Amino acid sequence: MSVKLQKGQKVSLSKENAGLSTVVVGLGWDEVEQKRKGFFASKPKPIDCDAFAILLKNGKLTDNNDVVYFGNLTHYTQSVRHMGDNLTGAGEGDDEQIIIDLNSVPAEYDRIVLAVNIYQARERAQHFGMIQNAFIRLVDGRNNSEMCIYNLTENYSNQTAMLFGEVYRHNGEWKFNAVGQGTTDNSIGEFARRYL
Repeated sequence: MSVKLQKGQKVSLSKENAGLSTVVVGLGWDEVEQKRKGFFASKPKPIDCDAFAILLKNGKLTDNNDVVYFGNLTHYTQSVRHMGDNLTGAGEGDDEQIIIDLNSVPAEYDRIVLAVNIYQARERAQHFGMIQNAFIRLVDGRNNSEMCIYNLTENYSNQTAMLFGEVYRHNGEWKFNAVGQGTTDNSIGEFARRYL
């Protein structure tokens, strides 16, 4: 049975799901319909959101290879895989997915940050206030059952990147924290520098 999470709520993954090994992280969003500003105005560019994962050691990013995104689809340990880039967010269900093999995450990594940024947000004058129905959900890879979902419901106008949540290790068990924190970072690299 799926748990609906509120901002800041933490939930145990491994305690509630004995033998859990593979977690499918589904991230989704819809673009708010944009209106043209005048008869001759060009059609607005679609918003291209990019999901990514940052693997941290003691809360710090120590290597650029610990960022898994459309340009580095698989972590070198094979423990975190990005399933590919969705350029528009169109369609039902998850727009992008990141798969975490909990048993393969080396012990020195204590936290995996799960975030989304808008590609070329400043250049295109786009922000998360133009996004609706954003969510992150965690699915048990063994049986495709949803364990928890967090719907981001706040107004994130002028925010160009979003920390959706974190999967982390605590006292030998895996947990998830629903964060929902917006930033004004303009790229994955800029966001990742927060953890140096």
